Amino acid sequence: MTRIPENTVIKGNCIEVMKKLPDQCVDMVFADPPYNLQLKNDLHRPDASKVDAVDDDWDRFDDFSAYDRFTWDWMKEARRILKPDGTLWVIGSYHNIFRVGATLQNMGFWILNDVVWLKSNPMPNFRGRRFTNAHETMLWCSKSPEAKSYTFNYEALKSINDDTQMRSDWLLPICSGGERLKKDGVKAHPTQKPEALLYRVMLAASNPGDVVLDPFFGTGTTGAVAKRLGRGYIGIERDPGYAALAKKRIAQVQPCDPEALTVTAKKREPRIPFGWVVERGLLNPGDILVDARGRYSAKVRADGSLITTDASGSIHKMGAHVQGLSACNGWTFWHFLAENKPVPIDVLRQQVRAELAENGLSETGEPGPKRPDVATKPAEA
Repeated sequence: MTRIPENTVIKGNCIEVMKKLPDQCVDMVFADPPYNLQLKNDLHRPDASKVDAVDDDWDRFDDFSAYDRFTWDWMKEARRILKPDGTLWVIGSYHNIFRVGATLQNMGFWILNDVVWLKSNPMPNFRGRRFTNAHETMLWCSKSPEAKSYTFNYEALKSINDDTQMRSDWLLPICSGGERLKKDGVKAHPTQKPEALLYRVMLAASNPGDVVLDPFFGTGTTGAVAKRLGRGYIGIERDPGYAALAKKRIAQVQPCDPEALTVTAKKREPRIPFGWVVERGLLNPGDILVDARGRYSAKVRADGSLITTDASGSIHKMGAHVQGLSACNGWTFWHFLAENKPVPIDVLRQQVRAELAENGLSETGEPGPKRPDVATKPAEA
């Protein structure tokens, strides 16, 4: 079996290099292909100074057909070397991302999300003839619609986002300052990506020990972040100057302590409808629930809803209604009385969860007829 050249920068054409790699050998592919900007003239600022735009040979194609053939060829090899549960990330601008998207769909990839990178400090539109181009698009794909076991560290992303579900629009600055690599006083690569962008991608869709391949390695942002986060990397770069800069850059990266790389595990507590509490007899139709201070009350109905003096609905809706709020967690707001003391109904929810765990049932399992012993007695109507 061909040995995987892990943690290596390989100089050469990405298509030819990938052809030499074994099938299904990498966990994730992050691709930042040429954007095919089709620049025909130099760009200038209002003061007549020249804009350092992308005008390199690697971004020049004869026509759209040539670009589409190139896209098909590199993507075909990337798909072959990607593991069945691996994912592909590809980033682009409006110049190329729609053509890239059509190609990957034609090839059988399944788009999981399009993620918009909103640049907090985009380059302005100097000529004033168009909107400021302030975003790029990433497509995140599995190998097929049937590939269900791909990595997605949902809870880790929620944790890094201040305990809020991560959205598909990411506000991050472009690469600048000390992170931007320079050569002879000017930026070494015109489209160097910020490490924060790759950090979030890898945190989302890979695990420590996974191997990430970047077929358009440039100055090595993918490799630098991979080393930092305990991932392996394979970088392919045809420009010897970029490859040399990438190797030097990655050599200076200090990997994180392995213990610090553990991500927040996905919570798997089953969702418990309040009706399950009622049908199990932990509460009975007609029982009275109150808030912790005894200001509000509601009666339990047979279908698991509550009724107050002027409305009826779920435990959450009625909790919000009596308080005049837009939302309420009914499990912690409503209480039943046990020995004349208010006890949150969440205690009963946990009792049902324990029963499910004891009997090996999932949250989608049909509620059984068993009625657990109740150590507390709800208030009577």
